[in-house]
Amino acid sequence: MAIKIRLARGGSKKRPFYRIVAADSRMPRDGRFIEKLGTYNPLLPKDSEDRVKMDVERIQYWMSQGAQTTDRVSRFLEAAGVVDKKTRNNPKKAVPGKAAQERAEAKAAKTAEADAAPAAEDAAAE
Repeated sequence: MAIKIRLARGGSKKRPFYRIVAADSRMPRDGRFIEKLGTYNPLLPKDSEDRVKMDVERIQYWMSQGAQTTDRVSRFLEAAGVVDKKTRNNPKKAVPGKAAQERAEAKAAKTAEADAAPAAEDAAAE
């Protein structure tokens, strides 16, 4: 049985609230789980203590039993200092989109023309 430590959504429409649970990976997201390990309320401010509450001892127990954490839960654990921070690589994150690249090329061509025109006038004046 593959155990995952993941989020299970609760709350009403447009008012999310999540439980951090240990569940069999084959079960649905909001379905049956083995144990509730904490809560996450994304509507609270980021500096609030009540935003993420975890039972760290039980999470460490489940991880020692071979449970895998999802990306979001592992980020919570990294912030709490329980797990070492992973290096993530998303090289496309900083690359602008196609339209932004076209605008940048057009602007560069326009400034190159503007710089070339005064230089040509100066050369002709001499």
